[in-house]
Amino acid sequence: MNRVFTSESVTIGHPDKMCDQISDAVLDAIIEKDKFAHVACETVTTTGLIMVMGEINTDVWVDIEKLARDTAVGIGYDSSDAMFNGNTCSVLISVHQQSPDIAQGVNNALESRKQGNQHTTGAGDQGMMFGYACNETDTLMPLPISLAHKLTANLADVRQNAKLDWLKPDGKAQVSIVYEDDKPLYVDTVVLSTQHAAHVSHKEIEEAMIEEVIKQSIPTQYINANTKYLINPTGRFVVGGPVGDSGLTGRKIIVDTYGGYSKHGGGAFSGKDPTKVDRTASYAARHAAKNIVAAGLADRVEVALAYAIGVAKPVSVNIDTFGTGKMDDEKLSKLIAKIFDFTPDGMINTLDLRRPIYKNTAMNGHFGRNDGLFPWEVCNFVEKIKANL
Repeated sequence: MNRVFTSESVTIGHPDKMCDQISDAVLDAIIEKDKFAHVACETVTTTGLIMVMGEINTDVWVDIEKLARDTAVGIGYDSSDAMFNGNTCSVLISVHQQSPDIAQGVNNALESRKQGNQHTTGAGDQGMMFGYACNETDTLMPLPISLAHKLTANLADVRQNAKLDWLKPDGKAQVSIVYEDDKPLYVDTVVLSTQHAAHVSHKEIEEAMIEEVIKQSIPTQYINANTKYLINPTGRFVVGGPVGDSGLTGRKIIVDTYGGYSKHGGGAFSGKDPTKVDRTASYAARHAAKNIVAAGLADRVEVALAYAIGVAKPVSVNIDTFGTGKMDDEKLSKLIAKIFDFTPDGMINTLDLRRPIYKNTAMNGHFGRNDGLFPWEVCNFVEKIKANL
């Protein structure tokens, strides 16, 4: 039985991704100086404006305005020609401390308070978090989102390397894959939209995008006579960035994860310190899922975690192998709950999360990277899983 599945990615110059990067730049700068800081930083951008807001508990000082400007300029928003200038735009900052009602449960979990112990970290919020892995690609990610990220990464590269000097920062990619019996066959449609200078013809953009971006991103084995390319389908994409659309931290959560191939609990990642389980538990669930597939226990798996605010241990750990598991899902759930420590302290320590690694997550997806930057992508629990079978 055939089906078509579609995922999208956005470039680093998309307004929402610009906001994600600013929020995580602030987090990195703070956590570099104070690894126990509590940070929930969000950013908004629109024409000529960046606003940074949120709740931050720390004794250190960082220049948030400079971080915001430097991030925008680093993306390529550095002149009126780009339709946004980080050097001259307005930057507003509205930051206050985290609620003490929340902080008391994060700093000292319910379990510790009951036992009279101190300093066990409680979950920073309630909610559900999901991690996913499958054997479709070498990064154990679904093929549609993997290819969409390659397209936007290469689109940014050819712009930043001045190979195509008429490209501007904003852009999107979308990839539709034809599956047969849950196996990817070929790319049905590629949609690529990129901001560009006004003088460039649509034909020139089409030819350049196919040759310099699409053919460099998608392996030939997935391209056939049925594959369709839709390049800037409106015919023109000159107005872009924060001028064309306002941006907001956390509005690209499906792009950040699995492109819709797996469930999402709804919580965003960027701008949140490691005590926020929205972020940390999603990373830990991906780490567990990837190690399960790498251990050969399933062809695809989804790890679901759920938390109560101020409580360290998850209220549930559930695994779904979609009928591909080599053992019963219930038994596998119990095994993984035994092997992996899904408390905030356990996840933070296992993945070494109290360090400035977060701005890099805010571009080209939080998962599926083999560049060694993200510890949740490392298959270092495979032998431990096998030893406990």
